[in-house]
Formats: sequence, structure tokens, C-alpha cells
Amino acid sequence: MPAQEAVVAGGGTDVNGGGVRKRLLIGGKLVALDKEFASLNPATEEVYGYAPDAGVNEAKAAITAARQAFDHTDWSTNTELRLKCLDQFHQAMLDHSEELRELTMAEVGAPRILTHGNQLDVPIGIIKFYADLLREYPLTEDLGEIEINGQKHRRWVEKEAAGVVSAIAAYNYPTQLALAKLVPALAAGCTVILKGAPDTPLLTLALGELIAEHTDIPAGVVNVLSSTEVAVGEVMTTHPDVDVVTFTGSTPVGRLIMAAAADSLKRVFLELGGKSALIVLDDADLQTAAQFAAFSICSHAGQGCALTSRLLVPREKHDEIVAMVAAMMKRVTFGDPTNPKTYMGPLISAKQRDKVDGMVQRAVTAGATLAFGGESVSPGYFYKPTLLANVDPSSEIAQDEVFGPVLAVIPFDDDEHAVQIANDSQFGLSGGVLSADEDRALAIGRRIRTGTFSINGGNYFSADVPFGGYKQSGLGREMGAPGLEEFLEIKSFAAPVAAS
Repeated sequence: MPAQEAVVAGGGTDVNGGGVRKRLLIGGKLVALDKEFASLNPATEEVYGYAPDAGVNEAKAAITAARQAFDHTDWSTNTELRLKCLDQFHQAMLDHSEELRELTMAEVGAPRILTHGNQLDVPIGIIKFYADLLREYPLTEDLGEIEINGQKHRRWVEKEAAGVVSAIAAYNYPTQLALAKLVPALAAGCTVILKGAPDTPLLTLALGELIAEHTDIPAGVVNVLSSTEVAVGEVMTTHPDVDVVTFTGSTPVGRLIMAAAADSLKRVFLELGGKSALIVLDDADLQTAAQFAAFSICSHAGQGCALTSRLLVPREKHDEIVAMVAAMMKRVTFGDPTNPKTYMGPLISAKQRDKVDGMVQRAVTAGATLAFGGESVSPGYFYKPTLLANVDPSSEIAQDEVFGPVLAVIPFDDDEHAVQIANDSQFGLSGGVLSADEDRALAIGRRIRTGTFSINGGNYFSADVPFGGYKQSGLGREMGAPGLEEFLEIKSFAAPVAAS
């Protein structure tokens, strides 16, 4: 069945010993390279596998393949072929989900419980969502007739693929982030160069192998890279044959990508950082609030851009809530990701663990109270759930993204003050409010400048819900119908109506 030839190029010499190995996908061929880099298991600090270390030549070859596939095949116009291939891809992901689950726990350090949610099972559903959406999405729109100087003209709009897409994903939810970019781009008729993060390359490469071996996606439509070279990302975001850049990662890198793409006026979608606030109003159930706040920030060890890392509480209830949250954090189980009882796994790397610890220690020096945690655990890149109280809303720990299991508690005086603190951020990705009065909570939510918002623990994250942020949390939206529209161009037509 495969339309793409699965071959190994470049020798693929086993210079680094055993371990899981995956290959690049370039122009329909699965490619191994002599030059490789290690992927570590963050729970053990041991080498788990190796990925090809692509360079500029491989990146350019992938872009050329994508350009040729867009310009010289009917992929962009053959909706039936795209639907068939998306269905095949969805089935392949289902058939290989247990292998991907083991790889996710080992490479990402995600606990097993998360693989049954946003790390794996939920992202697989993205493929089906966009296949179903494509079946009903109106790619044409009739604008009716208009009369000009006695001549009637028929007008309509057609939506067509935007072109070649460079997609760069982050390490924290590699399958989710890859599929949220790749699948709507394919549904729209684009061709794609997908690069995973160097911390988690194997999962992204696994997607390429499934596409090559289990779908009829034409050669060059999907190309998948792994690399440690900054120059590869630079080529992907500046090359003249790339039409769209979609990136998930830090805000500083997002700024660089946006600036680099400006020379050729590429369309840019950016899903960047967050410093989201969870507001506990004075009528909220404090025990529920403490549990929600503690377990939310510890999800995937705090490595989520939309997690509520600031807890805003009524000043008169500050100490009571801090004690409750600390008690809840004591109940968070962390350790071996493969253990079904583990709630929190490790941070991705020693570098990230040290960054988190440095921010915590500086916060204490600046005057915050360490109410719980604040220490590393070895072996593995574990960091204990950490609670900082009496945090100054203008301090580093309250303003900058930590990307670790660290919750900063900030007191407020009244609802107006809470809104002011929540909006006092360069970011605008998400947030939440807890209150016994849903109307009051909703009124607060409508004043918070973020792209997503949770009322009383409501979960918005799903394939059909647009996700993205305001301000320096990014541009555009992933998932939902807007996620498809990020990869569509609009062409307006007009033709004279023949006289009857």
C-alpha cells in the first residue's frame, strides 16, 4: 500500500550502541544518518535512543521535496485523496498506540495517566476531527450577484491550500503539538516539513515512519526532521519556498521567528508562553480551590504553557489557602512514569530542572515565602511540587514563565484588584476563576485578556476548541475550524452573467 519507499540512506552506522532508533522522512524515503544524537529518559537520566542529527542540507532537501509535492501533485486539490490518507493515518496511530505510549513515557517522562489524555489518546483524535471537518467544511462560498453599469456579475470565494508549511514543535507535548500542526495543514492541502524538539525527537520521527509505512500520502507531502542545529530552524523559517511557519515554544524564540519571516512576508502562527492566573473569589469553596490549584500546576511537572502558575487569593484568606494547597501538594505522587499510581513525572532535562530551581531560589531571596517543596530529587530530573506564598505580583516568579511545578500565591484586595493583577502580564494564554456565583465568575472571565479561560474548573481543551493566546502568548489559533483556516488562502472570483 505505501506510496512512499521505506529505505535507509546515509549508511545508518550503529556508532552509539543500542537503543531505539528512528529515521528522518524526506521526499518519501526514510533516512538514517551517520551523525546522531542521544535522546535521554528524563526519569532515569539514561540514554533511551538515538535520532538522526539533520543539518542544513537535509532541511533544504525536505523543503525542496515539499515544494515539488505541492506544485506538481494533485494533493492540494484532491480532497478525496486527503480524506483517505487521513483515515489511514488515524488507523495507523490507533494500531500503534501502545508502542507510542511506551515511547512517550520513556522519552517525555509523562506519567502513564497523561498518555491516556493529552499526551497521546486525545491527540490521536485530532486526526479524526479534521477528517470529519474536511468532509463538511465549505471550501466555496457564493456571494451572489451584483449589477455594475447594467451588467450582472456573479461572485464567489474559494478557499485553497496556503502552500508549503514549516512546523516546529516543542518538547512538552510532542505528539499533541505535532498533530495540531501537521493534520490541519494536510487537511487544507498543504505540504509540510515537521521538526520535533531535540529533547523529544523520537516521537515526532515515529509519526513520519507511520506515514511512510501505513498511508498513501504522496512522497514529499510530509517530511519529518530531527536536529540539534539552530541553523536547521533558521532555514525552515527563512527559506523562500516556505509559505507558512507554525511554531510552538518560548516567546523570545517566537519573536526571532516572526522577525526572520518578515523579509518574505510569510504567514506566521505562534503558540508561545503563558503565565496564567487562577483567581479564587471570596465565595469559592477553599478546599476545592486548593486541590484544583495544586494538582493543576503539577500536571506534567508544570511543563504546560496554559497551566495556571499564579494563584490569586483574597488577602484575608491567603494563609488559610496556602496551608490547604501545601497539604494537597504533599499528596502528589511523583516518580516512575510507568507506574499507574504516579501523578507527576520529571522535568525534561537537567538544564530545565536547574532553571526552575534557580527561579525558586531567587524568588525566596526577593521576599517570597517557601511554603512547600523547592528541591530537586535524583536520579532523574525531578523537582518537588513547590509553593511560594506572599509573592509580589511584579516579581520575576510572578511575571516570567517557569515551566515547572511551581505555584506563586498572590493576595488581592477585591475583584477589581484581582483582574488588574491577572492582566498585568506580557502573556495572555489562559486563566481561570473559582466562585460559587457563576455569573460573577463569568463577568471576571470576560475581563481577562486571554485566549482561553476556565470557569469553575471547566475543561476547554479538545480538538474542536480553538487554542491560542493574546499579547505575547502568540498569534493565531490551533485546533477547531480556525486551526484549519490557518492553512487556507482565500481567493475571490467574479464572472459576468450571460444575458438570458
